[in-house]
Amino acid sequence: MISQTLAQEVSHLEADLCFALADPTRILILYALDEQPRNVSELTNELGSTQPTTSRHLKILRDRGLVYAERQGTTITYQLSDKRLIQALDLLRSVLRDRIAHNANLMDEIEAVV
Repeated sequence: MISQTLAQEVSHLEADLCFALADPTRILILYALDEQPRNVSELTNELGSTQPTTSRHLKILRDRGLVYAERQGTTITYQLSDKRLIQALDLLRSVLRDRIAHNANLMDEIEAVV
């Protein structure tokens, strides 16, 4: 039976992390920030996005505690709040690659039979 604690944690996970990670641009922002802290302009240039779009994505990540902002004079620099986010994303990417390889093998087997 699923415990009440697990159900609550999963609910918070879905509301906070899963929503924040549901957009590929936000995931790319996290990877960029893993390399080094960056400001909005730097992220905008790297992503080939617009400044308002990048700022909206950063707000979502910041509101959910995945990144934090640090003011340096007139510039606000963003950083990852927890490096384990990248480890989790890398693990998910590994699972995805394995699923793709598995599906490709199934298709090869089907084609060999036909």
